[in-house]
Amino acid sequence: MERENQFIGQSGAFLDAVERASRAAPMRRPVLVVGERGTGKELIAERLHRLSDRWEEPLVIMNCAALPETLIEAELFGHEAGAFTGATKVREGRFEEADRGTLFLDELGTLSMGAQERLLRAVEYGEVTRIGSSRPTRVDVRIVAATNENLPKLAKEGRFRADLLDRLSFEVITLPPLRVREGDIAVLADYFGRRMAAELGWEEWPGYATHIAEALENHPWPGNVRELRNVVERAVYRWDDWSRPIAHAVFDPFDSPWKPIATVPEAPRPASAKDTVANPAPVESDFSNVDDLRVAVDAHERAIVEYALGANRWNQRQTAKSLGLSYDQLRHCIKKHGLAVQD
Repeated sequence: MERENQFIGQSGAFLDAVERASRAAPMRRPVLVVGERGTGKELIAERLHRLSDRWEEPLVIMNCAALPETLIEAELFGHEAGAFTGATKVREGRFEEADRGTLFLDELGTLSMGAQERLLRAVEYGEVTRIGSSRPTRVDVRIVAATNENLPKLAKEGRFRADLLDRLSFEVITLPPLRVREGDIAVLADYFGRRMAAELGWEEWPGYATHIAEALENHPWPGNVRELRNVVERAVYRWDDWSRPIAHAVFDPFDSPWKPIATVPEAPRPASAKDTVANPAPVESDFSNVDDLRVAVDAHERAIVEYALGANRWNQRQTAKSLGLSYDQLRHCIKKHGLAVQD
């Protein structure tokens, strides 16, 4: 498994998690990787494999949530011909495929109790038995599992085997979400942006306009690094003028005036931080510190015009129309606030 993605970041929380993975890699014990979606659990699994003495052997990946419950055990442990309807020939399971290497079990928390029981035996005794066979097969597999679930809580509720959790949690690496990785958003946004610009053949990297850089920092990033990469790459490829800093980014690709209307009325929900970022107010509504009305009004006007220009991809005629201004009035505002050249 080769990845274009790299470990990019400088925050202490992120570097601590990577360092823990590096220290655990040479061990032959199981490792449990915990983190929200998009935090890089699969990259940690790859690091654990590549830095171990098994690096020349297979790294086999299985997403436990991608298969129906009836097929998970057959995928993990294999089956004999005729073991069930459709089993026309013998098939090795993922454990046998990963023999002498590493088996990465993603979305571990979705495994059925039956699969958990068989997995427990495989972990404890190093043996797997294909479905339809009574003969166990010895395997030498290092297990790395990942989840975004609270497995100790599931174990207390009887929805995950506590004895299996004990055996898989020799080391637990918890990846920090992007929103707490201080300083990493700007680093990642620059990395993904430059990579996309190179892919598009841009002659230089213009960077981001100030309001976009601030919006990236303030977004809550529920999808973490994966979401950030999508937002940045989308912003770069939609930006036509590589000589100007990128001044528009779409955080919600489904946001459209023509999106389908829900057939079932939805209960009103409070405004979220995401809404605030996707449709930012030009300036804060804190008037307690205003001591110069003219300066405050000018700052407000500049922020509105700058945001509208970015939203309309610096098409000045479209921006003027969206603000209810004439073209000449908008040109005056641009000149007044020095917006012709982005910093």
